[in-house]
Amino acid sequence: MFEMSTYAIFMLVGFFAMLMIGIPVAISLAVTGFVFGWLGFGEVLFNLLPARFYGIVSGYQWMAIPLFVFMGVMLEKSRLADDLLDVMGHIAGGVKGGMAVGIVLFGVLMGATTGIVGATIITLGLLTLPTLIRRGYDKSVACGVICASGTLGQIIPPSLILILLSDIMQLSVGTLFAAAVGPGMLLAGVYIVYLLVMGWLRPGSMPPIPIA
Repeated sequence: MFEMSTYAIFMLVGFFAMLMIGIPVAISLAVTGFVFGWLGFGEVLFNLLPARFYGIVSGYQWMAIPLFVFMGVMLEKSRLADDLLDVMGHIAGGVKGGMAVGIVLFGVLMGATTGIVGATIITLGLLTLPTLIRRGYDKSVACGVICASGTLGQIIPPSLILILLSDIMQLSVGTLFAAAVGPGMLLAGVYIVYLLVMGWLRPGSMPPIPIA
């Protein structure tokens, strides 16, 4: 039969093939995992599953995931995120590209609050994209700022990605959080500098908000 590395390649190809034909991600992951796991390990796979389930459920760090999701939902439903974005946008809005800078700062705060990339991007998209387009921002710039700012949530602590890595790498969650603060702030700073330079070079793509 095939080697394990060959099964891994076939599993990856099968997973993407199922995604391309419109099968949901959860079903695609489950089907490819069970099918190729059974082909590779045989019936031993089903003896390993209970131990794996117990190892995941007994990990106390997984309790942070539903709490982070709940925090992100409450921040969005209470409209606090909307008010915060409005304040930050008006503070920096008089500068060319200032509204985009405000979104980057808002993404930093959202990432530090929720730790969820998807929730941050959805919140930023719903709240800021119509406003940016209405203010005359280029559509590509607006979408790029939202996507880039939303992904800050996966590196700025507390982050669900870092919690998952702590379990996989058998490292302390606090150690990973402390190590990610510097790169996260540096990345946000690079985004801000780039937006300010781009606003100076291409003022038409990021006009300032009129002070009125």
